[in-house]
Amino acid sequence: MSERIILRTGEALVAGGPPGTAAEPEVVIGELDGPVGIALATLTGDQVKGHTRVFAILNTGIQVRPVTLMVSKVTVNNSRYTNILMGTVQAAIANGVLDAVRAGDIPKEKANDLGIIVSVWLNPSVITDDQLDHKALFDIHRKAMAQAIHKAMHHQPDIDWLLAHQDEITHKYYQMGMDGKI
Repeated sequence: MSERIILRTGEALVAGGPPGTAAEPEVVIGELDGPVGIALATLTGDQVKGHTRVFAILNTGIQVRPVTLMVSKVTVNNSRYTNILMGTVQAAIANGVLDAVRAGDIPKEKANDLGIIVSVWLNPSVITDDQLDHKALFDIHRKAMAQAIHKAMHHQPDIDWLLAHQDEITHKYYQMGMDGKI
């Protein structure tokens, strides 16, 4: 895959683990000298209280490649939530990126030329769950990140699949609203 990667998008939902561990990352991937690079630099320099943007790291001082910027989908105003998001989940996101490179979804030779912006959701229940399974949380967010990248890089789902299945799919929360459950 030597063509330019201007802007790819993807998302994944991985659930089924213990309460509070579901993950639903949304990614934007592209060349650093294009729109994704501009957005990444802008987001990094334009921090907003409650929505701090941080690089995905394996550990302090070990930033992942391609450079990956995490953006929280919800306002972060609790230190426990922050510590889980910027600890367990941050490391999981970083590992998911490397898994995608290892799987060939991101070309290894482009690891220094691409940027990823990931919108991260962490269930707010982690604030009060004293039995939170950090291993399951890590594994699920790692898997979801790798899946979102795979889908972005392979244009999944493709338009033919979407057109064929459009009338069979009802958004989960739309249906719950119709049933009076939300």
